[in-house]
Amino acid sequence: MQRLDSALTHVWMVRTFIKHSEEAEEDDELRDVQRTLYDYLLSLGTAWKEQDGDAYVRQAKKKLTKLQAATVDFAEIQPEISTHMNFQMAVRSLQTAVEEVARLLETSKQQ
Repeated sequence: MQRLDSALTHVWMVRTFIKHSEEAEEDDELRDVQRTLYDYLLSLGTAWKEQDGDAYVRQAKKKLTKLQAATVDFAEIQPEISTHMNFQMAVRSLQTAVEEVARLLETSKQQ
């Protein structure tokens, strides 16, 4: 749970970057990505507060497909939204974090 939460801090930072970007004010798809990231993180909040590792991992697995889809969507729309390095790095950061989350969740299945 701790390692998952650490990886998800990067997802939170990308979500925050998107939310506060001027581009998000003008693009519905970008806002949808931001909302999906937020919803994923919010869904883990209760388990985190209660330090319930089993519930945290179960919820993280349940919602992983949506998180991965939002990551793909962001990578696809990013060049249309902005080619600025900040957006390029946000995509890479999100991809890296979500890959790590998926890897950790896969590892937890094997234990």
